[in-house]
Amino acid sequence: MSYETITHSFAGLRVAVILPCYNEATTIASVVQSFRAALPEAKIYAFDNNSSDTTAAAAHAAGAIVRHEHRQGKGNVVRRAFADVEADVYVLADGDGTYDASQAPDLVARLVRRRLDMVVAARTPTEVAAYRPLHVFGNRMFNWLARAFFGSRLKDIFSGYRVFSRRFAKSFPKTSAGFEIETDLTIHALELRLPIEEVALPYGSRPDGSKSKLNTVRDGGKILFRFLVLLKEVHPFSFFTAVAVMLALISLGVASPVVTEWLRTGLVPRLPTAVLATGIMLLAGISLCSGMILDSVSRSRREIKQLFYLAQPPLRGD
Repeated sequence: MSYETITHSFAGLRVAVILPCYNEATTIASVVQSFRAALPEAKIYAFDNNSSDTTAAAAHAAGAIVRHEHRQGKGNVVRRAFADVEADVYVLADGDGTYDASQAPDLVARLVRRRLDMVVAARTPTEVAAYRPLHVFGNRMFNWLARAFFGSRLKDIFSGYRVFSRRFAKSFPKTSAGFEIETDLTIHALELRLPIEEVALPYGSRPDGSKSKLNTVRDGGKILFRFLVLLKEVHPFSFFTAVAVMLALISLGVASPVVTEWLRTGLVPRLPTAVLATGIMLLAGISLCSGMILDSVSRSRREIKQLFYLAQPPLRGD
């Protein structure tokens, strides 16, 4: 399909490119210029997140609209961008030059033509240095968790290169502050069963002089904790039932010698142990009841989010 045909499919739509930036003075100018060449009619926003270098000045000189978010973290930047920027289509990418800006028109056209709410550019490394070994392991583990607990069919839930409809951006309940934002974006789409697609695109390594802000262990731990929080919020019955089963097994294990002694002698000499086992089993029952109650609450929250999503105007275009 020719470039003219691709761009015609979203002609007349307001397209905004959102570039979260933290100390990306080395790369931000080339990233802005690349997206400007790929999407000439789009507005390019560089959101500076407390950079200590000349990121903001470099982005401004390259022609980007520079905004500032003083609360540290990519999640805070995305929250601010979705709230402040008015557009029909939002292109989210990083300011480190690892994503192929020339593919942006095709991603936007796919979103519009197929009436999608999110298109994810799954990362396909073009160089060995693009992915650290621990990152490969972590991505595989978290992608498996997303499939197992949320029904995800995506192969890269952590891609920072995505395209969103206005409906998605304005109805997304933004709560995470840091790199967990990609997890939230994915789970929101899965929870509401929004139309989404994934496209494999090349992913390069950072240019010389550009350093990653991602700490493998620290941010991996935050993402794992975020997974547990989202599981509790989206599937509370399953979460608290699992906790109840675990507590019930512990209780039975603690009570086993007490019951054995009672069956043999008719006596309960280990009263503290019996009380402990009873208390743990009561906690299991409370956990199960909590899961049942919170499941009803979760359904109500999901319906409210669905109604708010439907209140946003759908994409127009050819």
